[in-house]
Amino acid sequence: MSKVIILDFGSQVTQLIARRVREAGVYSEIHPCVITADKVAAMNPDAVILSGGPAGVGETDAPALDRAILDLTVPLLAICYGMQLMAHVLGGVLSQSETREYGPADFDKAADCPLWDGIAPFAEGKASRVWMSHGDKVQTPPPGFIVTGRTATLDVAAMSCDERRMYALQFHPEVHHSVDGTQMLRNFLFKVAKITPDWSMSSFVDRVVKQVRETVGDSHVICALSGGVDSTVVAVLLNKAIGKQLHCIFVDNGVLRMNEGEEVVNMLRGSFNLNLKYVQASDLFLGLLAGVEDPEKKRKIIGHTFIDVFDKEASAIKAEGHDVKFLAQGTLYPDVIESVSYKGPSAVIKSHHNVGGLPEKMNMKLIEPLRELFKDEVRAVGAELGIPESILWRHPFPGPGLAIRVIGEVTKPRLDILRKADVIVMEELRASGFYRKVWQGFAVLLPLKTVGVMGDGRTYEHVIALRIGESVDAMTADWARLPADLLAKISGRIINEVKGVNRVVYDISSKPPSTIEWE
Repeated sequence: MSKVIILDFGSQVTQLIARRVREAGVYSEIHPCVITADKVAAMNPDAVILSGGPAGVGETDAPALDRAILDLTVPLLAICYGMQLMAHVLGGVLSQSETREYGPADFDKAADCPLWDGIAPFAEGKASRVWMSHGDKVQTPPPGFIVTGRTATLDVAAMSCDERRMYALQFHPEVHHSVDGTQMLRNFLFKVAKITPDWSMSSFVDRVVKQVRETVGDSHVICALSGGVDSTVVAVLLNKAIGKQLHCIFVDNGVLRMNEGEEVVNMLRGSFNLNLKYVQASDLFLGLLAGVEDPEKKRKIIGHTFIDVFDKEASAIKAEGHDVKFLAQGTLYPDVIESVSYKGPSAVIKSHHNVGGLPEKMNMKLIEPLRELFKDEVRAVGAELGIPESILWRHPFPGPGLAIRVIGEVTKPRLDILRKADVIVMEELRASGFYRKVWQGFAVLLPLKTVGVMGDGRTYEHVIALRIGESVDAMTADWARLPADLLAKISGRIINEVKGVNRVVYDISSKPPSTIEWE
């Protein structure tokens, strides 16, 4: 399979590069920029892309690059900070801009370049609108490079060395603000790297089914099944690969939504021919979460306890004479990316319960067939497998469940308040037709109380925050501009129907800088 390696230097939109490459039918992976040239070479990539980043090349602790990566005989595209770093390493001259340039710019072609093939404005002698985000700039390209594009403020806005198949852009072609950026990326993939597009969900299913069969052999697999999109797709995919060697386990950890355990189990048993066991462990989880307020501790407690529960269930299955060696999970690529930053494993955004929250030593090996997929790709795989839309389009629900939507200590009374509010949010989003239009909608119980007036009397009760966002892959997101009357209806119902709540607020922050979940 064709493969593009993307080295992350800390850009907020590095994930968009991976998305654009995959949309072109080419598989891509993101790796921290601290990776060595030997490791990159071992992955046998068809091309390498250097991402942008917020630092300046000359700053203390600025992200660096293994110089030998530039000597690999594969096509290379450098973007923004990646362009500046490549120019610096190869002997070019950088200078600091008087002002940081952030926003739209008109980009003019200065010389022929394979990246410009099919760009309509250039054919007409016009400029292409692009998106800039930089402080430093390349003043003089490295030896062997020519200037291929400029703007009103940049003499070197693009450069290339055809002989070494190295190309660089000071702007971000991956964002939709760069009008012809997608075509430029496709030109790099197909005109320069001459890659054959062979990444599709059909090919993914065939490849994973084959890999799972080879990996598992005669052993058995336990699947952590939550009833959400990810774990359901994992279960059906593994069922296709190994059938009755798969043992699906649904664990009620006490932090699920209203009636979710019974509904999920009944739905899955009725729709799919799966080995499915329902484990009631809410008292165990809530007991361990008692008094815990730190979100990272919550995630790790839940991750560790899940493994303990699955180990116990695996022992029971082994006692029946089955050789259980594997645990399957619905880990997605955004989980992996957020758990390992561009600075390396030591700097993370947050530990996902099924990535950074797992214990170092487990009695089972992990199988994570969706680990390289974004959310929309998971849904495409689900459709390929024949999973109904009612399941595929369920809003994402975090592994730690309501434990990270109850801000502060997790208790049964606080969970009950949040569950009732959550039901109202779901009902109104579906009734209004917005459930399929937004990426995710949910309620959050805040760790504070406010004064209110109900029935001419003073109240001092809880606050619910509404988090309803729009996204494609959860790597970036924006708050949904819902109609005011819909927000008013949701707020009114929560305050009137959920005892203990007297105030509702709406979260209008985007990701980044915020994350979708509050914890």
